[in-house]
Amino acid sequence: MDSSTNVNYVVEGQGPALVMLHGFFMSTALFDGQAKLFSKTHTVVRIDSRGHGATPHGATPYSFWDQADDVIAVMDAEGIDAATIVGHSQGGFIGLRMALNHPDRVSGLILIASEAGPSPELEQQSYRELFAAWDAQGPTAELTGPLAEQIIGDPQVAASWSAVWQQRRGIPVTPAGDCLLGRDDITARLGEITCPALLVRGSADQAVSAERSQSLIDHLPGLAAAVTVPGAAHTPHLTHPRVVNTAISAFLDSCSAG
Repeated sequence: MDSSTNVNYVVEGQGPALVMLHGFFMSTALFDGQAKLFSKTHTVVRIDSRGHGATPHGATPYSFWDQADDVIAVMDAEGIDAATIVGHSQGGFIGLRMALNHPDRVSGLILIASEAGPSPELEQQSYRELFAAWDAQGPTAELTGPLAEQIIGDPQVAASWSAVWQQRRGIPVTPAGDCLLGRDDITARLGEITCPALLVRGSADQAVSAERSQSLIDHLPGLAAAVTVPGAAHTPHLTHPRVVNTAISAFLDSCSAG
């Protein structure tokens, strides 16, 4: 891990470990609803990824493999031998890489709106333009508003996140964007991941479509279920928490029973 990176995280509750990793532009706050529920029965660790929340980018470029090591370092610091990883979008990218490089530390994977493939070329072009404008102009309402509605879907919830992003002036987004858009394709290695897994996705997700997440269904040996949340966009656990929390609870129960 980059020694100049100080990872911010929150620990709540006691019991088997659940490590929650948010998606791009988000923070530990994305899992407020899940942490409140699952910290009653689990040790919930929520981590700000590099360049997000209160975690800085660090001094050098980084990848999701580096961020997987960041999570392992947090687990080491908290004395956690193994955990179920709850990864939303890029959090899932990190969780999958943890399962590949540190299989003994990952007891299960809950992947929300995530995928194993690389960023498509058209997506890279549009996002690089967005990131450049963001860093040049700052997180203006004109930039954050439409993005929040695309990612979150629910207008009221999207407006609250757009307002949060507008407060993050002076923090460049491009270093984290380079990590996101430059990620490698690990689809061919999914067969190496044998821990139990759950996939949750929204039917209206424009960021990671059902087609893009299909490889997880086709190639993860331990996939127990794939739950599609009707009407949800890219953050189903934020906009449809009851449905998602029920699916997570059922998965955790099946893992403990097994």
